[in-house]
Amino acid sequence: MTYKDVYASWQNDPEAFWLDAANAIDWDEAPTKALTDKGNDLYEWFADAKVNTCYNAVDRHVENGRGDQVAIIHDSPITNSISKITYAELQTRVASLAGALRAKGVEKGDRVIIYMPMVPEALDAMLACARIGAIHSVVFGGFAANELAVRIDDATPKAIIAASCGLEPGRIVKYKPLLDGAVELATHKPDFTVILQREQEVVDLGPRDVNWHDFQKGTTPADCLPVEGNHPAYILYTSGTTGAPKGVIRHTGGHLVALNWTMKNVYNVDPGDVFWAASDVGWVVGHSYICYAPLVHGNTTIVFEGKPVGTPDAGTFWRVISDHNVKSFFTAPTAFRAVKREDPKGEFIKKYDLSCLNVVYLAGERADPDTIQWAQNQLNVPVIDHWWQTETGFAIAANPMGIEALPVKLGSPSVAMPGYDVQVLDEGGHPMKTGELGAIAVKLPLPPGTLPTLWNAEDRFRKSYLTQFPGYYETGDAGMIDEDGYLYIMARTDDVINVAGHRLSTGGMEEVLAGHPDVAECAVIGVTDQLKGQMPVGFVCLNSGAGRDNADVAAECVKLVREKIGPVAAFKLAVVVDCLPKTRSGKILRATMVKIADSETFKLPATIDDPAILDEIKIALQSIGYAK
Repeated sequence: MTYKDVYASWQNDPEAFWLDAANAIDWDEAPTKALTDKGNDLYEWFADAKVNTCYNAVDRHVENGRGDQVAIIHDSPITNSISKITYAELQTRVASLAGALRAKGVEKGDRVIIYMPMVPEALDAMLACARIGAIHSVVFGGFAANELAVRIDDATPKAIIAASCGLEPGRIVKYKPLLDGAVELATHKPDFTVILQREQEVVDLGPRDVNWHDFQKGTTPADCLPVEGNHPAYILYTSGTTGAPKGVIRHTGGHLVALNWTMKNVYNVDPGDVFWAASDVGWVVGHSYICYAPLVHGNTTIVFEGKPVGTPDAGTFWRVISDHNVKSFFTAPTAFRAVKREDPKGEFIKKYDLSCLNVVYLAGERADPDTIQWAQNQLNVPVIDHWWQTETGFAIAANPMGIEALPVKLGSPSVAMPGYDVQVLDEGGHPMKTGELGAIAVKLPLPPGTLPTLWNAEDRFRKSYLTQFPGYYETGDAGMIDEDGYLYIMARTDDVINVAGHRLSTGGMEEVLAGHPDVAECAVIGVTDQLKGQMPVGFVCLNSGAGRDNADVAAECVKLVREKIGPVAAFKLAVVVDCLPKTRSGKILRATMVKIADSETFKLPATIDDPAILDEIKIALQSIGYAK
């Protein structure tokens, strides 16, 4: 079947489409219907079914004779160690931990916060919670104490599972003081905390703490507990920079069906193939494509502890792919830009046999065409951009490589996946014309596996996603759809700037800047201008060894944008910086940069043609530690 055939089959009968996909899951009680309309724009999938995530991710593979297959490869260039865990071994590990949690009083529906580095035990903890029906909430290891405390108070966990430390290149991140500080700050107190002692940082345990290994001794392994299809599998808090984080929840049944469907249809891997998502379990990619989807589908997944460059060099990605026979590789554009910056000619790539690699996927932020072209030229495999969000849990738009390899259009994450009726709307909610920039929204209901609501915050769910465009889910992204149905994500809605009445995409300007041969990565923000409302300012980082004068490159960048986009862009300022402010997942903090530029302590004059502003912006960035 072609992509159009598959998408049309969903459009013609969405419930039949997803019930058919549900046949790939082992249900304790199979669903009799796919979708439940609860009214008022709230929906649930497979609500009347009974199922267990851990059984589908682990036990069924053992029972089907594949217990000796490697389930998890842990590769840590920081500790210079590699370990492998089979499905049979994973079953024993997870059942033991689940039994220990249950013996300490953790039951179905209880919450457990997981605060772990990139070690296999993080996946053990997630699966152990799923095994007994507990709802886990993974918090990125090393998150500040106050951020962790906010999540403790919102999720009210019975237990917290943590490690003594995480490891970064050249330093140890001590988790225990952060955890203790968070528990002290939080109003809610967990009954107990489980601590995985790592040899790099062995800590003293307090009265609330239990040792990971001692904790499991003498307990009875737990069997899988079937839960309702609409039982929350987990809570994942979005990493918002203002206000309380939003607790995205994932219902068990739809989560299993959707993720399993994507492994073949989007990522084109078969059971037994090695799949690597180079992310962290603290982010949605780690939930969906390090832990759950590969294991449910019967793949081998890689848990990687390290960075793309510096552990030990810019060839780390390629070494891992070669060593472990990775067929499908998923990472963020930021990671490739970091590698490209250190190794623009791909010298490290040539050192490894990458014949196993069939395709590379990029997601997390806009994949600029220059980065995609560089990767394609160096790796000689398709490099596929795709687009999704924490809230959706899997791709909204992608190139469905397991169905049909569609032509790649640089700058586009390709086409809408089954389940997503994607529309581009104006401010009044009316459809935009082909090629016009507008707000991207998805017609309700969303497909299985997406958020049904927020944890204990239905009003906030409505306000955040359903109010702006009634009958639609508001993505918060801006873009356009071309004549072939390809979607283009140009910016967050807030990053569409208004220059003298012209709505312009900062993403389009970044695309031009990224095409400069000396630019490794870039960001364009709109800053307040008293004359024109907003004006764009570009920040660029240069490739390693570029050997260029910063002022010359900045001038060339300004000229390039004016040539490619035109004078309407009013692009007059570019500045070279050592690095850009980013979240821990690698996304550029454009909103933070705007706040710096528009802060009370940094007011722009009526016109920003003044070159002195460049120095002020650099100083502002330096003050928060993002530029050297």
